[in-house]
Amino acid sequence: MKLTCLDCGAANRFPDEKLAAGPKCGVCGAALADGRVREIDLATLDKALRADDAPLVVDFWAPWCGPCRMMAPQVDAAARALAPRVRFAKLNTEDHADAGARFGIRGIPLLIAFRGGREAARQAGATDAAAIARWAEGAVAAKA
Repeated sequence: MKLTCLDCGAANRFPDEKLAAGPKCGVCGAALADGRVREIDLATLDKALRADDAPLVVDFWAPWCGPCRMMAPQVDAAARALAPRVRFAKLNTEDHADAGARFGIRGIPLLIAFRGGREAARQAGATDAAAIARWAEGAVAAKA
C-alpha cells in the first residue's frame, strides 16, 4: 500500500495488512492513518492524489466561514470513526485560492472524496458526523 504523509508530504509504502497496525511515516514519524484530520496544501494534495491507495476525503473550508468552523468537530469525529480505511484532510481555500477554480468550488464547506486519484463524490454544506461518515463510506465504496 502507498500513502503520502499528510504532515511532510513524503511517499510511504508498506504491506496492506499493516494499515490497521498504525503505520508511521518513514521520514517524519507521523501516523499515516490515525483518524486525525490534517491541514494540507495543494502540493501535498497533488501528491496524495497521484500516489495514494487509500481513499481521501478533503474538507475545503475557510477561517471566516461560520458553517465551516461549526462542521470541523463533526469532520474530526467522522475521521476517527472511519480510520484507518478512509483518511481525512482539510484545505484552507483562503490560503490556497487556486483550489476554487481547480476543483470547481462554488461554496464552502465542501467535502470531496477522492479514490484512485479521482473525485468519487462531493457533499456541500454543513452536516453532522454520522451523515459525513455514511456519505464518505458510500462515496469510496462506489469506486472500490
